[in-house]
Amino acid sequence: MIETRGLVKDYGDNRALDAVDLNVAPGSVYGLVGPNGAGKTTLLGVLAGLRTATSGSVSIATANVGVLPDTPLFDQWLTAREVVDLSHFMTTGSHDDGRVAEMLALAGIADAADRAVGGFSRGMLQRLGLAASLVARPDLVLLDEPCSALDPLGRREVLDLIARLRGDATVVFSSHILADVQEVCDTVGILRKGELVFEGPLQRLLVGKAQPRYLVRVRASADDVAARLAAAEWIQDVTRIDRDLLRVTASNLEVMEEHLIPALAAAGAHVVSLAPEAPSLEDVFLEVVS
Repeated sequence: MIETRGLVKDYGDNRALDAVDLNVAPGSVYGLVGPNGAGKTTLLGVLAGLRTATSGSVSIATANVGVLPDTPLFDQWLTAREVVDLSHFMTTGSHDDGRVAEMLALAGIADAADRAVGGFSRGMLQRLGLAASLVARPDLVLLDEPCSALDPLGRREVLDLIARLRGDATVVFSSHILADVQEVCDTVGILRKGELVFEGPLQRLLVGKAQPRYLVRVRASADDVAARLAAAEWIQDVTRIDRDLLRVTASNLEVMEEHLIPALAAAGAHVVSLAPEAPSLEDVFLEVVS
């Protein structure tokens, strides 16, 4: 659906995007993450045609694109219904009252449909922008921080809506809420200082990057076991999570698998359970961008 090659965007002497090669498969939900200033908004702006690349190429397989900027703004005298209807008409050339009402309901602002948007909170504007960007059934949806101004319930509703789009539309969204990306995305791109330092399936990122960690539950207090494990040179960290639960971290998975069980036996541990701890996207993200 999207392919960029050698994409560069300069603002004077500042390089916001540096030779970005992006590949977004049709029907996927692609999460774009990175520290503040990494280039996420600039990249989405170039894909949306709102910014012009300095060099490189952009290929998008459809002209039917819905865009939600990070701070959507609308003419204050329009009602929410008029905003969504106008978006539908400008995209399709026709009116569809049923579709407009459907999107207002999905966005959670049906009860404010006939209110002027000048009095809307930022969270309500975010919901309205989402409804306006999806009303014409776009093939490609570009969302810049779609949950940033929402309360927990709003985030939940928006994430559910994004998940339902998988397969029917291609979604690219940026977020600083890594748990949201991990929940709904099948592919992740990590930007750092304008460079795309990782792109691929979420599962490959989680398996391939984070330091190996095991959760060890013992029969009695874990204090003595933790102290003896911490003395081992191959162990990077031992953290007591609960009275009888430890997190053991090492730099190498093979060393961990070879030495952890003998080390526990030497420490006199009565092991109740032993299992690898799956890394979170936040763990991996911090490792990749550091």
